[in-house]
Amino acid sequence: MHSKKALIMPVLVGLVLLAAMPVYARDVATFVNLGFSEDSRTFMFGLHGVSGDTGSPYAEMVTVDVPRNRFVGGGVHRTEYAVRPGPGQDGHGALLRLLGEHQDLIANQRINHLSQGRLLYILLNGDEPPRERLEFRDFETEARFVVKLNQESRGSRDELRARFHIELEKTPRSGATERFVVGLPEFDREHVGTYRISQILASPDESSLVFVVEMKYPHATDRSISYMVETVKIR
Repeated sequence: MHSKKALIMPVLVGLVLLAAMPVYARDVATFVNLGFSEDSRTFMFGLHGVSGDTGSPYAEMVTVDVPRNRFVGGGVHRTEYAVRPGPGQDGHGALLRLLGEHQDLIANQRINHLSQGRLLYILLNGDEPPRERLEFRDFETEARFVVKLNQESRGSRDELRARFHIELEKTPRSGATERFVVGLPEFDREHVGTYRISQILASPDESSLVFVVEMKYPHATDRSISYMVETVKIR
């Protein structure tokens, strides 16, 4: 898309989880919402792409305990398949195969791929600079939200590292403003240059919020992009 604006949708409440994904040079990953569990306590997402190092398709699947903002035990899997994708192929077949290999995890966590929550915000243009502050109203609950992305980077090239956290304010239609802090303000991720909020989702039961965060890994000749999520229970 060519618009320089991000689309802000009606919102809910909450905050998000920490999950740093490994990335290979010049990868451009695609984020896939794989759904919530029936009770909204677990969220699964996937990544897929083609490795710039090997030219092989790879995929990741990550399962998150939403209220605790932690990985589910045994819930992180990454695989690269030693095949050469054809012209126009983006590696999504790797994710389909990885999901097929872990149907037991999907069943045990009761993930419903059709239960993907409510989209509150989406960044439409990948070239837009990182937005530090988002303000919006949830037209279903009439709550107002302010989201502030705080980030800091230092070093360059192989020494590059960056940290971030999110400050969230929720003001219900009637009542006092509630404040949440998401992420680890003192935790550096190696080789990351910048962070950007890509999506904000409300869980199906509307008790939690999921932030999808884009991570850029600058390189001398190209850029790598991967994703993580942060979650927070808001009621």
